[in-house]
Amino acid sequence: MIRLPFLLLVLLGLLLGGCAGTPAEPPRNRAVYHISEAGEQPVRAMQFIRNHLEANPKAVIAVVTHAAGVDFLMKGAKTERGNAYLTAIEDLELLEVRFLVCEITLRERNLTRDRFVDQAAFVRSGVAELARLQSDEGYAYVKP
Repeated sequence: MIRLPFLLLVLLGLLLGGCAGTPAEPPRNRAVYHISEAGEQPVRAMQFIRNHLEANPKAVIAVVTHAAGVDFLMKGAKTERGNAYLTAIEDLELLEVRFLVCEITLRERNLTRDRFVDQAAFVRSGVAELARLQSDEGYAYVKP
């Protein structure tokens, strides 16, 4: 019969042995970045996402846009300083960041899908997608 103190010692050794001497790898987490404004919000979001992925390269990130927040995903869109968004979008897409555009916004603003960069995907409702990602898929909510 195995004695309880011995069993506890073995379990403690297994727990500590897996952690000893090696830094913990960051967990694969999920985050949804909510962009609903033009101007500085998309610029901040892109920087926050780069920082997020630097700290945790395994993070799964979705960017949900609606209202004026869709503007930075339009072809030829530039920051207030005149820099094109496309390069940053392409770089983040290579890191598997998804960019989602609200179709209700398109309808309300009389916009068509062909006005958006190739990296943009479309969802029926940006707000509904935010709720779905949080409640059904466990995404953390980030509002830059």
